[in-house]
Amino acid sequence: MSEIKLIITGPPGAGKTTAIAAISETAPVKTDTHTTDDLAAVKEQTTVAMDFGELTLDDGQKVFLYGTPGQRRFEFMWKILVEGGLGLIILVDCSRPDPLADLHMYLDNFADFIRQTSVVVGLTRTDHPDAPAVAEFYSSIESSGRVLPILEVDIREREDVALLINALVSTLEFSR
Repeated sequence: MSEIKLIITGPPGAGKTTAIAAISETAPVKTDTHTTDDLAAVKEQTTVAMDFGELTLDDGQKVFLYGTPGQRRFEFMWKILVEGGLGLIILVDCSRPDPLADLHMYLDNFADFIRQTSVVVGLTRTDHPDAPAVAEFYSSIESSGRVLPILEVDIREREDVALLINALVSTLEFSR
């Protein structure tokens, strides 16, 4: 396998665009536009189609990263972007009102894709005073019959994004 397509998803503001920009070897492709709905109070720009970046692993394999729009109204893009994908990273913004519900919404909406591949969860903004503890995420996921890698990350840091990608690639290799 010389090319790997990975998908990064999560709610608006979780850091999908930032994560791709932090690790891509090329200038990332972005489809951001000015936010016009309730989200405008939180962020100025939002992704409407996808973000794209790429990197090369130590063994020479190319990794293509596709970031989905976070807003549910762009769900049709989620289905398009996962085609041919080999794995999923879900970013969860722990400063949002209900990050556990956010995680489950993405797990449910990407369930068909996840059954065919693997998923890793990255928790962002875990320093927020109301952020659930990592143990709460594990308990919540386990209660739904799943066991997934969950990592606290600062997606502005290349090393943290690399950790998510390496964890996902490892789970893909392990599941073969």
